[in-house]
Amino acid sequence: MKSQIDLIEKYDVPAPRYTSYPTVPYWESDPNRTEWLEAIRRRILPEDSSIALYLHIPFCETLCSFCGCNTSITKNHAVEEPYIATLLEEFRNYTREVPELTKRELRELHLGGGSPTYLSEENLRVLLNTILESWKVSSTPEFSLEVDPRRTRLTQLELLKDFGFKRISLGVQDFDPEVQRLVNRIQPFELTEKITNGARKLGYTSVNFDLIYGLPRQTSESVRATISKTLELRPDRIAFYSYAHVPWIKAAQRLFTEEDLPKGSDKRELYEIGREMFLNAGYKEIGMDHFALESDSLYSASLDETLHRNFMGYTTRPTDLLLGLGVSAISDSWDCFHQNEKILKKYQRRIHEDGFALLRGHKLTSEDLEQRELILKLSTAGRVTVPEKIFDEVKLYLSVMEDDNLIRWEGSTLVLTDSGKPFLRNACTGLDLRLRRKVPETKVFSQSI
Repeated sequence: MKSQIDLIEKYDVPAPRYTSYPTVPYWESDPNRTEWLEAIRRRILPEDSSIALYLHIPFCETLCSFCGCNTSITKNHAVEEPYIATLLEEFRNYTREVPELTKRELRELHLGGGSPTYLSEENLRVLLNTILESWKVSSTPEFSLEVDPRRTRLTQLELLKDFGFKRISLGVQDFDPEVQRLVNRIQPFELTEKITNGARKLGYTSVNFDLIYGLPRQTSESVRATISKTLELRPDRIAFYSYAHVPWIKAAQRLFTEEDLPKGSDKRELYEIGREMFLNAGYKEIGMDHFALESDSLYSASLDETLHRNFMGYTTRPTDLLLGLGVSAISDSWDCFHQNEKILKKYQRRIHEDGFALLRGHKLTSEDLEQRELILKLSTAGRVTVPEKIFDEVKLYLSVMEDDNLIRWEGSTLVLTDSGKPFLRNACTGLDLRLRRKVPETKVFSQSI
């Protein structure tokens, strides 16, 4: 039996997070405008179709050096109104081209960023009023937003609650002052506490904390302290992410040196500390990187097998269409992906000139669709039945994980063991035919651990 340290060294390899399949580096055959709109129409043809809407607000006042999101850093809030006008123009273009869109049930709405609460109360009201006034909203909607506690006012949360928002995700990352200094995110515990308690008093029913392990100068002691403070506030959900060091993509990550980063077994120890503390505090491990209290709907979804995973992470139920609006936003019609321009000025210009702003996308093949279903099942349920035509190939590829008791086979069903849960990303690569056929020649994925 290999030790945990041996396993970490063995499986700490670049691997996707599988918020999509194929993963973005393997996208090809971009859909043109006609093909993309037709993919939407095809997907929402049934009158009982459901939609998840993602609105990307890219603005932040300061740059967090660890961040891998698509952001626009500015303290000039005059950018708000032109951006909202462009996003709403994109929305109207979709409703003009696909009139039945707003006649389908809007089941989920998510504000992400950047920092959605960068926007003023009035601009949030204009944005949401315009989008929601004519939409058929579900009787049980899930409206959620991401917030930066340093830039969030309770008046904004009160406004959003009036629009139906009940889930809030707080960017926390780490409470240690030295770690915060190195990642350029000074955020005292009291700020996080204020927004957490304020949201609950307003009626938000699910509070999530985003925490990251593997940040510069993190130690076992500092991570224990951060998680202890987290448990004082007892968020309903916790996303405990591995820091994705991708300085070849995000230049800001070069603001600290790689010597500051915990690596290999040291980094994995931070995860094991967190995982043990969460489980001991009554949280349940959900899929990849997530923990939830038994009272939270994410845990219920894992039991009911309705858990879903997409570009927004884990959600409690699937929808037929994920429509992303705004710079860099990604849409998913199941058989087709579409991503907007990632550069703000290009996005705005193309929306004004062309109506749409496709940067890249992918039309899934029949094989892609089959593999996508398998990877989704494994990453949400921890088990999946592998088709006979690829069974021998997958079993051989994952034989090393089987030898290490990270997976087991029940006939043709692949099952992730309890000790294998931290290695879910590695197990998913066994079903990733595109990755196996062509390993990237350059770095495109973060380390799996």
